[in-house]
Amino acid sequence: MTKKTTIAIIHAPYYQHIDKMLVDSACQELSKQHINYDIISVSGALEIPIALHMVINHQQFHGAILCGCVIRGETSHYDYVCQESIAGITRLAIDYQFPIGNAILTVENEQQAVTRADPKQKNKAADAVTACINLLQIQQQYPSALSPDMLQS
Repeated sequence: MTKKTTIAIIHAPYYQHIDKMLVDSACQELSKQHINYDIISVSGALEIPIALHMVINHQQFHGAILCGCVIRGETSHYDYVCQESIAGITRLAIDYQFPIGNAILTVENEQQAVTRADPKQKNKAADAVTACINLLQIQQQYPSALSPDMLQS
């Protein structure tokens, strides 16, 4: 990565204690790699793809780490939120060849979320940073995959 590499951390702090673990871990991992980042907050998981699209269009960022948590409830809302947010994120990542790391937890209960968010346990935000960095490295290895505006940065 270059000194100019900047990653957007887009997060939805609906479950604040879980979100804090995810965002703190992502920041720590990016800092270890000497990668700059900006933190962008949205209301919920459904807003993450919209914010991601804005970030991509802004052309300031080289990738994004997405953090949030969706816990299954008593209604089908969980299924729609998970399906639509992931579909939007995937579509944007493919259409724009934009590196992302996904740490949006989709779980059955709060304990599963804590286990996955906790840096001392599964640390899914660190995994998301690794995924994003890996995609950035592939993008650098195959520069024809870069959009013209990114070639100039």
